[in-house]
Formats: sequence, structure tokens, C-alpha cells
Amino acid sequence: MVMLSWVDGTTAEQRQTVLDGLRALPSQIPEIRSYTVGTDAGVNEGKHHVVIVADFDSVDDYFVYRDHPVHRALIAEHISPVLGGRAAVQQDIK
Repeated sequence: MVMLSWVDGTTAEQRQTVLDGLRALPSQIPEIRSYTVGTDAGVNEGKHHVVIVADFDSVDDYFVYRDHPVHRALIAEHISPVLGGRAAVQQDIK
């Protein structure tokens, strides 16, 4: 699970580009078993803006995703320029 927040001044177009890019990853990285991208409902202030919940069959599959060139390019080109904060947890579900 990864949570992202935007920097002040992030445009609606930039936010949508990030969301579209994230949502396209499962079709480009077959190691992703399930992938959900959502936005904060705005019920409380001071929260992260985006959440990504990704499931993988193995740690090795996660590493493929983490290091995949398409994923890395999305981060470098579209996420990092508007990233105000990030939190992540890798949970081992057995």
C-alpha cells in the first residue's frame, strides 16, 4: 500500500495524468496480481490524496513491479514533480 499527497499548486491535469498512469500499470506489468488506485474522499482534512493497493504472488514479483521501467518512468516524469508526501507499507499476507 502506498499513499501519496500532492504539493500545493498541483493542477487537475497533473493529478489525472498520475492517476491514469497508475491505472495503466497492470496492463503493462503482468506480475501485478491486483491493483487498486483511489483518491481521498475529502471527509477529513490533512490526509493523503491517493492510495495504491497492489498485490503480488511473491516478493520477486513486487521487485519486478518496483523496478519496472514503465513504473520508474511514471514516478520520475509525473509523480516526483508533484509529490508532497509518501507513505508505504509492504504487508506479507499468508
